[in-house]
Amino acid sequence: MVSVGKQPVSAMTFAAELPHTVIRSSRGWVSLNLNELWHYRELLFFLAWRDIKVRYMQTALGAAWAIIQPLLSMIVFTIFFGRLAKVPSNGIPYPLFAYSALVPWQLFAFALTESSNSVVLNERLITKVYFPKLVIPLASVLAGLVDFLIAFPLVIGMMIWYHITPTWALLTLPLFVLFTMATALAVGLWLSALNVQYRDVRHTLTFIVQFWLFASPVAYPSTLVPVRWRPLYGLNPMAGVIEGFRWALLREAPAPGPMLAVSVLVTAMILVGGLYYFRRMEKTFADVV
Repeated sequence: MVSVGKQPVSAMTFAAELPHTVIRSSRGWVSLNLNELWHYRELLFFLAWRDIKVRYMQTALGAAWAIIQPLLSMIVFTIFFGRLAKVPSNGIPYPLFAYSALVPWQLFAFALTESSNSVVLNERLITKVYFPKLVIPLASVLAGLVDFLIAFPLVIGMMIWYHITPTWALLTLPLFVLFTMATALAVGLWLSALNVQYRDVRHTLTFIVQFWLFASPVAYPSTLVPVRWRPLYGLNPMAGVIEGFRWALLREAPAPGPMLAVSVLVTAMILVGGLYYFRRMEKTFADVV
């Protein structure tokens, strides 16, 4: 017996107050149980912070790579697409036109790549302790926000340089950031679960990202696509994301219109399907990974 003040309290009372998690095997499709993520929020932020530190560990330039990569890509696109190929940019200076698309693209590409490999790379953690495995790809997506926040101020600097003032649409920019992260997470959930079963996924990631880059309106405007085909072009979620970014930042950029609505719908379907597929497959991760 343990005495607290004048009231005796047994050790069993303390044990009863501790939270308990009962792990049972499930069959078929399981509930998402997203509220469990809130209980493990500290682990989520710890894993995200770990990924950030590992990314720039023992690098000479450190976080400067977050700016260097899209900046060099913008220079290459400006020379070959803007100068030589004369690709139109809807009246926007081509360097700003390209860089304003490369910033969200970098967030998407990093988050997609890292989340797709996240489950396999955390093999030891998965096999040793219980926690909702959804935390792992979600942490990888959150880590990509740091690169975005470092690279984005250059967009503001270029807008000042070219004397471009934003409109009220700038208020919608955080929504497009969330849309970018949701798109990366939606695809990453499918690929991360598949990567556990089929390691071919990691070998195809580079090709997927490169192909997706040129299938998205990064180096060219979506206005090159005939009007009647633009809603179909919106089946590529990044088409809506990138055109939404340009519209939110640049006065001359056209509104994405129905293409954005299609992209949002597609992303929502992939995300919901990815959540259920990931939850269904996570019970086999510890055995297969």
